[in-house]
Amino acid sequence: MDKKYWVPALEKAHAVIRLVAEEPSRLKLTELCKRLEISKSSMFSLLQTMEALQWITRDRSDAYTLGMHFGRMGHAFFSQYDLIDAFRAEAPAFMQEINESIQLANRDGSEIVYLAKEAAPSLVQMVSGPGTRLPAHATGLGKMLLSGLEDSELQLLYTEENLSSLTPFTLRTKRELLEQLDIIRKQGYAIDLQEGVMGFNCLAAPIYHSDGHMVAAVSFSMPLHHWEEKREKALNGVLALANKLSFSSPV
Repeated sequence: MDKKYWVPALEKAHAVIRLVAEEPSRLKLTELCKRLEISKSSMFSLLQTMEALQWITRDRSDAYTLGMHFGRMGHAFFSQYDLIDAFRAEAPAFMQEINESIQLANRDGSEIVYLAKEAAPSLVQMVSGPGTRLPAHATGLGKMLLSGLEDSELQLLYTEENLSSLTPFTLRTKRELLEQLDIIRKQGYAIDLQEGVMGFNCLAAPIYHSDGHMVAAVSFSMPLHHWEEKREKALNGVLALANKLSFSSPV
């Protein structure tokens, strides 16, 4: 793997989490420092941050175990397969109504992973088949999913101010991204205006689990020349589909 954009702090956090998972309630700060050869000051900062994010928790003896965050993530991971089946059952009717392609995706770090697609019968298609990955900040689906994170989580995910660009319309800075995420949280949906792929706009809506946690998103993608005609109908459609695929409304 090319480590040009490698983030050492995330690598250290990953190592801590793996060790805590392997030996729950056995390792305190000092033992973690010794086992992973991380300085006490760095380890203290990592543990404090991970506790705040509910990645880990301390027991009465000050030893660490995995936190609630990983319970939610594990639930989301295994539930996504049921979600794909539900998408395949529900999406065709919405695709036929709008006659535009629909995508289902979740987030893996700072990228989105397409899980399923209901393609419209068109010769012009956006590349978004299952397994395709794109930067989250450059897509409607990704921005929708990022909007479900706390600001502290976003700061850990995006440590640099400048963002990579896929098109001339992709968001260029973390500041722009954070401002747009605030808007998305308020309006309940995300828009991608040729930010991921030239010539295509997208509308994305969130999918929730029963605890109110956002686990995936769905979107309509359409060629630019269909946008004005179909935007409102597609927005209503994607919100309705997302609601059908959700286990609850957001809390």
